[in-house]
Amino acid sequence: MSARHVPGGALAVVKDRRLVYARGYGWADRERQERATPKSLFRVASLSKPVTAVAVLKLVEQGKLDLDVPAVSLLKLGGSEPSPPRDARLDCITVRQLLQHTGGWDRDKGFDPMFRCRDIAKAQGVACPPGAPDIIRYMLGQPLDFDPGTRYAYSNFGYCVLGRVIERVSGVSYERMVREQILAPIGITRMRLGASLRSTDGEARYYMPKEEKARSVFPDTKSKVPTPYGSFCLEAMDSHGGWLASAVDFARFAAALDDPAHSQMLKPETLQTLRAPPAAPVSRRKDGTLADAYYGCGWMIRPVGNFGKASYWHTGSLPGTFTLAVRRWDGVDWVVLFNQRSEDKMLPDGAIDAALHRAADAVKQWPSHDLFAG
Repeated sequence: MSARHVPGGALAVVKDRRLVYARGYGWADRERQERATPKSLFRVASLSKPVTAVAVLKLVEQGKLDLDVPAVSLLKLGGSEPSPPRDARLDCITVRQLLQHTGGWDRDKGFDPMFRCRDIAKAQGVACPPGAPDIIRYMLGQPLDFDPGTRYAYSNFGYCVLGRVIERVSGVSYERMVREQILAPIGITRMRLGASLRSTDGEARYYMPKEEKARSVFPDTKSKVPTPYGSFCLEAMDSHGGWLASAVDFARFAAALDDPAHSQMLKPETLQTLRAPPAAPVSRRKDGTLADAYYGCGWMIRPVGNFGKASYWHTGSLPGTFTLAVRRWDGVDWVVLFNQRSEDKMLPDGAIDAALHRAADAVKQWPSHDLFAG
């Protein structure tokens, strides 16, 4: 934090599903002199994807959803959808492929529509910023970047679609389904979806290294705004990047997935589905063997030897936010949240990962207490 001039952060560490360490560092709000605590709420950005994946798998457990059904066939967006001809491959994309980022969108080859508010609003003839259904309608009129299921390409948009699938299948809003069926049963009550503009209800303030400002996507704001507050629409990012959480609450969520025999969220066989690699040829080497690491359902996954164990992780990043969640094969988990991300290539945010692994490896005896119970 010192090297990167990060104002605030929070860290929670779990051992064998017990919270053994939780601490805030620096300022949640520098101007108000409010210190960061383990219970401070942060935008967790793409740590929202593991949450969405668990919600999808819960619907599968309930018999309401099949992972191999075409996802677009489940959408009822309202309004007018693009008229034929359109890319026929869109109708072949399965829910499983969306979970595993193999649906056919490649933001590096094409673009990320979740950050194209003005262009999409203009094309769709709607007010800016467009909502998730408007963005999906727009993308249904665009060609895919590759054949679904043939390779991996990280896609925020794919998880945006999953949020609408959850709403369609569950019959309630995405946030309500997640809060009631995923979070509440394990004792998480404060996680909620964030907003583009600033909130002071227990939420950290977000910063840019040079206090950069940008054009707002909200039409009633004519002057430039601090980049984390209005240069993108967080509401439309709900299911791929919109959640607010404390380090402790996200650690509780992660720990609930660690032991299939004790999981309060998903059955053992469902956790195997979460962990399963994408179908070939994705995540395969040239000789056809499985790569050392791959994206499963909502997590990056690295199997460990022949022990039937694996390590899981995910990062999150938005202007003003960097986050990391790790679930190690040896029962050690951690969640670290910051209210500023680095813009210096010589000081990447990802360096915190190796630093925390070194710290965990140096522990000779873990505490026996459980701060979750406190």
